Amino acid sequence: MTEMKDKPLSRFLDELAGKQATPGGGSAAALMGAQAAALVSMVCNLTIGKPKYAEVEAELVALLGESERLRGALTGMIKSDIEVFDQLMACYAMPKASDEEKAARNAQIQAALRVATDVPLDCAKACAKVVTLSRVAAEKGNLGVISDAGVAVMAAYAGLKSAALNVQINAGALKDRAFADTKLAELNEVLGGAEEEASAVYRIVQSKL
Repeated sequence: MTEMKDKPLSRFLDELAGKQATPGGGSAAALMGAQAAALVSMVCNLTIGKPKYAEVEAELVALLGESERLRGALTGMIKSDIEVFDQLMACYAMPKASDEEKAARNAQIQAALRVATDVPLDCAKACAKVVTLSRVAAEKGNLGVISDAGVAVMAAYAGLKSAALNVQINAGALKDRAFADTKLAELNEVLGGAEEEASAVYRIVQSKL
């Protein structure tokens, strides 16, 4: 089976718009983050080697390495989100005629929900890191592509907020409230300051247009 990341964009969008539950918002959030990281990489690649930016080249080389690492991680999360949601749906489809079947079904659903909370949380954390990287691209990147640093930070922030919704909905269905509360606290820590940072980077870009 062809992985989602290897399919043409038009097919991905057709499947996103279709009647199946996957790919869905979680995969879209990961794609937003991957696009954001790719744009940071582009700004780096169009800055590195330019004599005008020689003083910041070493920093942009390091930034490129990190943005590419995050692009790879977020691209992989497109598939991870599909897999965990399909697993969760399979658990809901388990038989529940007897008390034993109900108990087994509920246990499997709760186990799947834990994973379904962790996967978008990882996506949110990765997107937040891309927001941070976008600042360096905006502050030190090639002015000829500075608007792309702005698009990067907005896409990363959209991915972060979108992934957060999936964390919240899945955590809300967990019976293990201690686990859920821990994950929600992690999410709030990731979200804290992200909106302000994204707005600040956007303003930096606007000031250079």
